[in-house]
Amino acid sequence: MYSGELEVQAKRKALAVLQDEITRILNSSRDLAHLTTLLTKGDEKEIQACLDRMHKTEEEVENLRRKITRDVAEIGGLMANREDILKCAYIMDDISGYINGIAFRLANIKSSTLKKANFEEDLKSLVGMVVDTIFKLNEMGRAMAINPANAIELAQEVQKLEHQVDDKYRAMIITALEEITNNKDLLLFKDAVEGIEGMVDMCQEASELFTILALGM
Repeated sequence: MYSGELEVQAKRKALAVLQDEITRILNSSRDLAHLTTLLTKGDEKEIQACLDRMHKTEEEVENLRRKITRDVAEIGGLMANREDILKCAYIMDDISGYINGIAFRLANIKSSTLKKANFEEDLKSLVGMVVDTIFKLNEMGRAMAINPANAIELAQEVQKLEHQVDDKYRAMIITALEEITNNKDLLLFKDAVEGIEGMVDMCQEASELFTILALGM
């Protein structure tokens, strides 16, 4: 088998594992969205179930990232863009960790604080943007194997969502500083919202790496 064929096969294999990573992260982001609807209901049992699922997904994503690392190491210098594939895999691992960190902080905020400050809808909207952004990344991953040019177009949509999250994040931080009087809840809320903003920045970085990979397909 020619080295070129080996490279193509190795790249497809790595991208398939990367796609698996993103799909699991998408499911975890949906759990995060579900968590935001549970916070004001005070359903501790279901909240814990969401946290447990997200923690399990984080472990699965970490294992997939290790698999990609091993696969890329085995093919060595034969694979072009191997650094970009590895960077993308590690970013996905980080995003999964961010989701868990955000969920932990939100789950420890008093539901009365969110109700009093009228943050329920804003929070649902912000997390909804997170789900949309990761969904676009998931679509980019699928497009890599079918229509790489479409992945480049989807990257522009990720960028638009990133700008929307930035605007929403800033507005929510200002409101939180004015409305949340409990210092512990303010710190948890601020950390959670900043985590969401940082996570979407990572999604933007991942989409840029996908664009580079798409151009090389």
